[in-house]
Amino acid sequence: MEDCLFCKIAAGQIPARKVYEDDEIFAFHDIKPARPVHVLVIPKRHITSLASTSEADVPILGRMLTVANRLATEQGSPDGFRLIINTGLIGHQEVQHLHAHIVGGPEPVGPMLKRV
Repeated sequence: MEDCLFCKIAAGQIPARKVYEDDEIFAFHDIKPARPVHVLVIPKRHITSLASTSEADVPILGRMLTVANRLATEQGSPDGFRLIINTGLIGHQEVQHLHAHIVGGPEPVGPMLKRV
């Protein structure tokens, strides 16, 4: 996608603090970290959101989860982390490219959601 921010980051057209890269996955530090460890993991191939995935995307989704686990430990959250995939309008997805937030650090992350 020509106008996709994360596609441009993965292609090296926009700078990012890269944490990891292979043929299919790119990971980088969030520009507004919510925790001491806050890394985004994206597929290099444009996938709009988790809602637009199919059975054909199972390998890349599995790869994202495996990479996330390793990166959380390497980045300073060896005792656990939270993996968040915001999806669509209701899920507050801000960038229309599938991405997973790894959040963690030395302290517990805290409550996941506020009750309404």
